[in-house]
Amino acid sequence: MSVQITEAFVKQYSANVFHLSQQKGSKLRPLVRNESQQSKASFWDRIGAVVAQKKVSRHADTPKMDTPHSRRRVTLSDYEYADLVDNEDKIRMLISPESEYAVAAMWALGRAMDDEIIAAALGTAYAGEEGSTAVVLPTTQKVAAHDGTTTTGVNLNVRTLRKVKEKFDANDVDESISRHFAIGSSQLQSLLGQTEVTNSDYAAVKALVMGEVNTFMGFNFVRTERLPRSAANVTYTVTNGLTGAGTGTITAANSRRCIAWAQDGIILSVGEDIKARISERDDKSYSMQVYACMGVGSARIEEEKVVEVICSE
Repeated sequence: MSVQITEAFVKQYSANVFHLSQQKGSKLRPLVRNESQQSKASFWDRIGAVVAQKKVSRHADTPKMDTPHSRRRVTLSDYEYADLVDNEDKIRMLISPESEYAVAAMWALGRAMDDEIIAAALGTAYAGEEGSTAVVLPTTQKVAAHDGTTTTGVNLNVRTLRKVKEKFDANDVDESISRHFAIGSSQLQSLLGQTEVTNSDYAAVKALVMGEVNTFMGFNFVRTERLPRSAANVTYTVTNGLTGAGTGTITAANSRRCIAWAQDGIILSVGEDIKARISERDDKSYSMQVYACMGVGSARIEEEKVVEVICSE
């Protein structure tokens, strides 16, 4: 056979496009309070707890109580995505990638939505009549993962979960409101090593069947790799995990800021839901443009319904 037969070899290309590993859209949107918004900034009013006065005599004067009112501000942020597909590209590729570009755009906007929710949960909320008063998540709503003895930080464990649950219960957070817990893959693996979680006699959780923890101790667990690290080292009390003081330290480089919250403790306000268009651009040699956008904002509505849990990885 001729040594030049290799010139006749053909190359075969797939007509399919494969998306690389990524979070496919938003994981947290269904787990927070969803509202719509038709303005750049919107305000959500709150009513606090009141105290009933005991009646001590007949025909007594009607008491006047001042019902506490407060509000939180939600500001919209706009997100966009666009890319062009030339006709020449489609000829050379033998495929039309517009629909796959649109899918990738939807997923990207969904991840941005989660980033807004995470930033709102851990960051600064804005209160007051004009929404200009900054409110940070107080130290009392932060817990460091702890085991009672280690001073260099540990990963998520059942002892820490109990402390977080205690926070919600002590704040009188209604048990009928769904409670969620956002953790990373490192925290999930740490939980799987806890006997209490994997032992079906202790809890009705088959953690090792699917390799994941679904619900435990009243929390619905969701894994996300978008949780940030701490900007600085975290000091904590070794015996109870309370942050701000103590002999324990979690270094910033090894930290992971997980979030536990009651569903209506965080709001996602949507001005414009995710929208995609594929259209021809006459100003770009009639290339096809894939465009997607959304306008969303998020805010922490009540500090008592959000707990930051700092874990050491």
